[in-house]
Amino acid sequence: MSSYTRREFAKLALTALPAAGLLSSVTSLRAAETPATAGGKPNSKVAGVQIGLNVPYSFSNPTMSGDDIIKNCVALGVSGVELRTQPVEAFLGSPVPASVAAKGAAADPATVKATAATLEKWRLAVPMDQVKAFRKKFDDAGVKIEIVKVDGIFKMSDAVLDYVFTMAKTLGARALSTEISKDEADHERVGKFADKHQFWIGYHGHATTNEEHFLKAVSTAKYNGINLDIGHYVAGGNGSPVEFLKKHHAKVTHVHIKDRKWVEATKNGPNTPFGEGDTPIKDVLRLIRDNKWPIQATIEFEYKVPEGSTRMAEIAKAVQYCRDALA
Repeated sequence: MSSYTRREFAKLALTALPAAGLLSSVTSLRAAETPATAGGKPNSKVAGVQIGLNVPYSFSNPTMSGDDIIKNCVALGVSGVELRTQPVEAFLGSPVPASVAAKGAAADPATVKATAATLEKWRLAVPMDQVKAFRKKFDDAGVKIEIVKVDGIFKMSDAVLDYVFTMAKTLGARALSTEISKDEADHERVGKFADKHQFWIGYHGHATTNEEHFLKAVSTAKYNGINLDIGHYVAGGNGSPVEFLKKHHAKVTHVHIKDRKWVEATKNGPNTPFGEGDTPIKDVLRLIRDNKWPIQATIEFEYKVPEGSTRMAEIAKAVQYCRDALA
């Protein structure tokens, strides 16, 4: 597993990594490994399938700026992302420092309480023109923001829920995403806003999230959807993600692509480099390709970086693995 789990990422503020240092790790990659359009922009749409990247999570740096995210995506040849809100709100001038916002539920309760009212007041006054300016940076670089990940959405007020749905649409996204809840009332409440805005929200599950849990989550609203993490699904012994997609693809906003082992004793096998685990990554990618489903194949980088390598180099390998599978 990576140094930080998905949940820990939303709770911990890491020291920002200089973009130049990250980019230097891929300077040895051949141009063929980061295909671009004639205009020099990245292009990771292969055979009709948009290969994306969960950012800044995959870079293990929750305080990374939008500009540095763009630089890394361009270096990797990635033209589509699932983007967390923290870099967006930092650009917009959030009164909560990025290091505090990145801690999420792990922040000191007194700090959370003290900043909650200030943050809500600020959010409700944010001009959407500034959100458009943030989006323009990505558009100009050729990196499309398709999914916007929102942490802590179930605790948001009605007014802030309207704000995040409006922000996501303004960013050019086609869906929100968030962690699935154990309380079905949460999905019902947020689903009402998804239906109001006619905008999808994909609930992300882990190894313990089975088909039944997903179906309950999406049953309460038309625009409640599924963010299927195929690695977690396999590691939890929940069955075949291929069969799941065949049955429920119409409700799937995007899939998370990672490789994990199936270990019957624990039902929580480790993450592995792509192609070394039990997750049918190639079969899933080809299923999306062959059926022309509008489902982003979002790489979520989680395995431990091997000694002598770098995170950027390993992400580049994962991207290439997906390209080769679709070629």
